Amino acid sequence: MDQLTSVPTSPTMLADRSVIRVAGEDVRGFLQGLVTADTALLTPDAPAWAALLSPQGKVLLDFILWADGDDVLIDVEAAQAEALTKRLTLYRLRRKITLQPDDAKVHWSPTGNQGVPDPRLAGLGRRWLGPAGEPATGWHAHRLSLGVTEGIAELGNGETLWLECNARELNGVSFTKGCYVGQENTARMHHRAKVNRRLVVAPFTEPSARTRVTYPDMKLMVEHRRIESLGDALTPPWLAAALTETP
Repeated sequence: MDQLTSVPTSPTMLADRSVIRVAGEDVRGFLQGLVTADTALLTPDAPAWAALLSPQGKVLLDFILWADGDDVLIDVEAAQAEALTKRLTLYRLRRKITLQPDDAKVHWSPTGNQGVPDPRLAGLGRRWLGPAGEPATGWHAHRLSLGVTEGIAELGNGETLWLECNARELNGVSFTKGCYVGQENTARMHHRAKVNRRLVVAPFTEPSARTRVTYPDMKLMVEHRRIESLGDALTPPWLAAALTETP
């Protein structure tokens, strides 16, 4: 596979991620009608952050898609790999498509030239797939410091509209590719500028009804806040620019 590289001496493996290989006939066409990213644009050097949504446009699972020849590799939260496989299998019907765990592991480095920039935000660092290695440290703190949320604990499971997860700002949705599950409501929100809430990272305080998950050791938490009540939430440049846009 083109994006497999040797593992450097410093620990880079994200131990909480797994890889699913999707193979068979017209894999990209199969995924195109299901996920939020445009699979036609995938290349070995251009992975894509995407999600599987409910019909109402709420995120069920998020992941990163990688091109590997005619196959597509899905870089997903390890604890949700089986759930994602089962959901995609339900949509497979009689298509000659297989979904299997892959031996590749997900790797990350905040600097360097291995891999490719994270498709969500270049500041997140470099990402690639490769053989197993020593677990990396610092990824979660680095990601949260940039205000980027991911995974079922932070995004929820059928609880949060995909655009409220900052999917537009972080390149997690295509508005030109055509239909996919949840597309109608997602497109309507986008064109009417109706994103009234945001998932944000904030300094750790007493949890409330809007709190999704807390990280006391990092003194951070993820909350689902109304735009007018962002308060002390981190507003990195990519989010600040979106918040100042005129509908």
